[in-house]
Amino acid sequence: MDSVNKTNYIRLLFILFCGLYLSNPLLIQAQELNRELPADTVLVSTDEVTIKGENIPYQVMTGTQPVYGEDGEPDAALYFTYYERTDVDDKANRPIFISFNGGPGAGSLWMHLGYTSPKRLKISDEGYPVQPYGIEDNPHSILDVADIVYVNPVNTGFSRILNDGEGEQFFGVNEDLTYLADWIDNFISRRGRWESPKYLIGESYGTPRVSGLSGMLQSRHWMFLNGVILVSPTGLGLEPAGPAPRSSVLKLPYYTAAAWYHNQLPSELQSRDLTDLLPEVEDFTIDEYLPAVSRGGFIDDAKKQEITGKVAQYAGLSEEFVSNYNNVVPESAFWKELLRDEGFTIGRLDSRYKGIDKAAGGDRYDYPAEYSSWKHSFTPAINHYLRDVLGFETDLQYYVSGPVRPWNRDGNETGEMLRQAMAENPNLKVMVQSGYYDGATDYFSAKYVMWNLDPSGKMKDRFRFEGYRSGHMMYLRTEDLESSNEHIREFIMDSLPEEGAPAQY
Repeated sequence: MDSVNKTNYIRLLFILFCGLYLSNPLLIQAQELNRELPADTVLVSTDEVTIKGENIPYQVMTGTQPVYGEDGEPDAALYFTYYERTDVDDKANRPIFISFNGGPGAGSLWMHLGYTSPKRLKISDEGYPVQPYGIEDNPHSILDVADIVYVNPVNTGFSRILNDGEGEQFFGVNEDLTYLADWIDNFISRRGRWESPKYLIGESYGTPRVSGLSGMLQSRHWMFLNGVILVSPTGLGLEPAGPAPRSSVLKLPYYTAAAWYHNQLPSELQSRDLTDLLPEVEDFTIDEYLPAVSRGGFIDDAKKQEITGKVAQYAGLSEEFVSNYNNVVPESAFWKELLRDEGFTIGRLDSRYKGIDKAAGGDRYDYPAEYSSWKHSFTPAINHYLRDVLGFETDLQYYVSGPVRPWNRDGNETGEMLRQAMAENPNLKVMVQSGYYDGATDYFSAKYVMWNLDPSGKMKDRFRFEGYRSGHMMYLRTEDLESSNEHIREFIMDSLPEEGAPAQY
């Protein structure tokens, strides 16, 4: 072999090796495992932000805190970012919020750079990606009234399993609650915040997480809370006497909202304001629609046709389409059908977003338009902020959505845990925040869950519901970002008892 051919042969072998290496998931996983995360480290910096015309100086701490195993050694490290206002000396009266996202498997970036922190990603006023990517001050942050820590559970963000830790210790409803409650106990102790009013806020799967944590912190760690905020809640493991939360029947008010947004309702309904129309649809759903479909195939033909007509009107669909599904249209079919004639699908988590499928036929979209849009804007923003601004240096990938499967869903009693915590703690209040255009954890199912958390009705004055003209992450729309943060401020003030007032019935 001459020298030229030998050189080309070596180059070919190198190219083939690189191709095999990059395409082999086992090799990539091995490379990932060699990237080490320190179990216990913190970086500290300072900044300031203007909120409601007031200059707020603050300290931001970002880093890791261990999850300890039974042998006292770290089995995992949770990555967190903590904001603390620095011109307040009285921590005993200073509220602290512990913030979780959901998934399970979602990093804390969504509410961190979208909602309550002093920084937010650059995004359009309606919540669409803009370039250049980056972050900016959030003038609506709640940092003026509360300190906030954003927690990434195991295998989300930069959080990872360490040493002898095993996935089954962490990946499940109750496994998640057990180690996170212990981690929170340690965090509060390290930061000297046992005297402070404490709040949990969770979004999506983060809502069963914080609901269960309210009970576990109270029963096992003797930590009593002032408030829990459920953002776009799931069913919380509830089994009420009526339909299961998030059933296709309960989706009808959401269908109305999405159809109204896209101008698909009959003119007499379309001309009304959304918040004027929705209560009518809610009443129809509970008082007429549910009883009718409960009769199944034995419903009177005339009554069935009447229900078909009303559902079609309220959902912006044809009577034939509704009838073909026996009056109960699955949400996946709705997302595909509503704008089919215009060549678009609509988003699952936020139905304001439109997508394009390969084919107009079928009853499912090709991809979730809203989630693709959100990853487009949030992923570069969180990586830039944590690495370049806060200076956390690591070769680890930031898991926007991390590997946490299989997830053990057995024994989900998180709603009951929240109810029990409220019953035992007269100071504990709950606020639910939902977007009208959220088709996954829809707003009416959120109301339904709230109604059924306390079937006795004895604690209903301690619940609050707020709806927004947005989707799952209602804070992405600038108008709703302002109002939803203001609602949190009001909730804090309402949940702080007067000085010296005893917690008793």
